[in-house]
Amino acid sequence: MKQLILNADDFGLTRGVNRGIIRAHREGILTSTTLMATAPAFEDAVALARANPQLGVGCHLVLVGGPAVTPYAEIPSLATPDGKLPASLAVFAANVSCGKIRTEEISRELRAQIGKIRSAGVDPTHFDTHKHTHAHPVVMEELARVARESGIRRVRKPVEDLADSWRSAGLSKGIGAAAVVRTIARRFSEIAREFGLLSPDNFLGLAMTGQLGPEALRRMISALPEGRTEIMLHPGICDEDLAKTGSRLQEQRQLELNGLVDPDVKHMIEKEGIQLISYSGLN
Repeated sequence: MKQLILNADDFGLTRGVNRGIIRAHREGILTSTTLMATAPAFEDAVALARANPQLGVGCHLVLVGGPAVTPYAEIPSLATPDGKLPASLAVFAANVSCGKIRTEEISRELRAQIGKIRSAGVDPTHFDTHKHTHAHPVVMEELARVARESGIRRVRKPVEDLADSWRSAGLSKGIGAAAVVRTIARRFSEIAREFGLLSPDNFLGLAMTGQLGPEALRRMISALPEGRTEIMLHPGICDEDLAKTGSRLQEQRQLELNGLVDPDVKHMIEKEGIQLISYSGLN
C-alpha cells in the first residue's frame, strides 16, 4: 500500500507563502505543513490553520536565520546580542560540531518555539527543521529529548534514497545535498529508536527542492515506493514580501504551488490508488 504525505515547509514566512499553502490544500493535494514560530507572518498562519482544521500543522523549528524566541541572556552561545540566530547553516553546523554552541541552549530555543506555537492554539502533528538542522546528530539528540518531553512523537527523517533521487532528479544540484544528508541515516535512526520517534518509511523532495512543478511531481509520484512517503515542498506566492526575506526560493514557490493544484497530478494519485494522509495518520 502507498500512503503519501505532502508537506509544505515555511508556513508563516510571508502572507503570500501562507496563502499559497492554503490554496495548495484547499484546491490541490497538500495534506500537511510546518509552522515557523520565528517568522514574520506567524499570526496570519495561525489564523489560517484554525480556519482549515483538515490541514495537518507541525513545527518547522528554526535554528538558523532570523530572530530567536528565547531572550539572548538565556542562549548566549546560540544567538547574537541582538537576538539573532546564526546566519548560515555552515556557521551553525561548524559551531555545533566544535562545541561552541551549548546543547542546553539548543533545547531551550526548541522548547520556546514549540511553546509559542502551542500557546497560539495549534496542536503540532510533528517536527521538522529549517535547513534540516536536525540532520546533525547533536541537534537530533536535543530535538528527540524535547520531542519526548512535549509528547510529539513524529519527526521528519530527511534522508532520501539516492536511487529515488536519481529517478526523480537526475543530475540535479540537489542530489549532492541528498547524498550528504544520507551519511547521517544510521545515527538518525538510532536516536529515533532510542526516543521512540516515528517517521515515514520514505522521504523525497530534497534533491528536487524548488523544482517540483506539475511534470516533475507527476514523475515523482509515478515512481513512488511502497509504504508511507513524505514529499517535501515549498509552495507559495512570489511577491515583494517574499523578495524581502532573502529566501533563495522565489519563483520556485509558485512552480511548486502549480504542481500541487495540477488536475493531472491529482488524477494520477487517484489512478494509482495512493492514500493521502498527514503526519497525524502516522501511527
